[in-house]
Amino acid sequence: MVETIPGLSSTPDRRSDRLLKILGVGFGVAVAVGNTIGAGIVRTPGDIASVLPKLGLFFAVWFGGALYALLGAFQLAELGAAIPRSGGQYNFSRRALGEYAGFIVGWSDWLSTCGTLAAVGIVIGEYSGKLFPVLDGHVKVIAVGVILFFAAVQWKSLRFGSGVQNVTSLLKAILFTALVAACFVIPPHTRYASGATPSGVAPQALMVPLGWALFAALVVGLQATIYTYDGWDGVIYFGDEVRDPGTNIPRGITASVISIFAIYLMINAALVYVLPINEIAGNNFALGAAAERVFGAHGGTIFRSVMVLALLSSINALQLMGTRVIYAMSRDGLFFRRVARVNRGGTPALALALSAAIGIVFAVFSFERVIAMLAFFFVANYTISFISLFILRTREPELERPYRAWGYPWTTAAALVGSLAFLAGAIVSDRQNSRLTLIALAISYPMYRLLKWVAARGCSAQPA
Repeated sequence: MVETIPGLSSTPDRRSDRLLKILGVGFGVAVAVGNTIGAGIVRTPGDIASVLPKLGLFFAVWFGGALYALLGAFQLAELGAAIPRSGGQYNFSRRALGEYAGFIVGWSDWLSTCGTLAAVGIVIGEYSGKLFPVLDGHVKVIAVGVILFFAAVQWKSLRFGSGVQNVTSLLKAILFTALVAACFVIPPHTRYASGATPSGVAPQALMVPLGWALFAALVVGLQATIYTYDGWDGVIYFGDEVRDPGTNIPRGITASVISIFAIYLMINAALVYVLPINEIAGNNFALGAAAERVFGAHGGTIFRSVMVLALLSSINALQLMGTRVIYAMSRDGLFFRRVARVNRGGTPALALALSAAIGIVFAVFSFERVIAMLAFFFVANYTISFISLFILRTREPELERPYRAWGYPWTTAAALVGSLAFLAGAIVSDRQNSRLTLIALAISYPMYRLLKWVAARGCSAQPA
């Protein structure tokens, strides 16, 4: 039964501007697992092993990425509990640093989420083409179809969309757990038991870097794991919709980080159990190679089937989250006011339609460079959130804080320093996209002024 909240009856009107407060901790974990665990875990182990071909170093960066996520979780748990509004980190930066900072965070977060939605849809299309030859060559059509299908699912109601998220995330966890268990239980297939790769070529020995080269490799490895862990904060996108947010948001964030780390640890442990580290290195399909070692000729098919089913959870989560960001900006007058309307099922319908449309644009036109630029903003947004926590602690000491960040200010400072180091590394390693990111930042100000002006005119034009 829908919980009654002030200003909202238990039987919602056909259209309102209020979201439904019906979500709990389980959904928070489901949306984080659904958003985070996807195509990244397929590629990342190979990238890390190529620069850190030693088991201790390989696992060290996975633990390092988890530590960064945990430090960030302490901070966002406080912010999410103190400012429980749907829309994600946009709300924190807007309150602490003003509307323009909020606009930058919200706009980049929304576009990044829509870009990721397209990327996941494309992976589903590619894997589907491998599984079913009749679908081969129709990657973009499949991507668009999947995006539209889950938009229709969420259009019905928040309860229905969140239920789909719970089921698909649970299915994802079960499938990956079963795949991991198979790696430990089933003896390696005799065809590949000699140590040769499926192509028949023996892997070459790799040298472990030393000195400065080792430090640089650790930075690259940490960058890869931090990107792969990103998404653990999914519950903060639904602050208005979470029951007892002061308790459930911190619990949801903490449980999400622990769950994601446990799943990644199991996957990588199974991977190195089945394959030698030098066979993992540089292999963008290492998990598929491990499945082939375990299941033989059918391994690739089994793995791709698992990934297609698992990525459906990611599509649903990304659309849920992206919708809340643009809804929040519209609610606060930083985008078209009509986008803040909510249907009787608790779904911001127009915000959902816009998010799906932008995702389709990315999928059709393959804006790889734009997505790479926006990926920079993911960690930049965390950086702004950590700064916002410092500002709000100083400026608003009376703000009710049901949860306080453990270890503040030291854990906050550590998370902030880690974020700044990550951004510095990204700037050094990808200067072309960094320059374009700065250009996009400069363009954002006139866009902010224009959208704010349009939103204000639209509001004043409405009848009193």
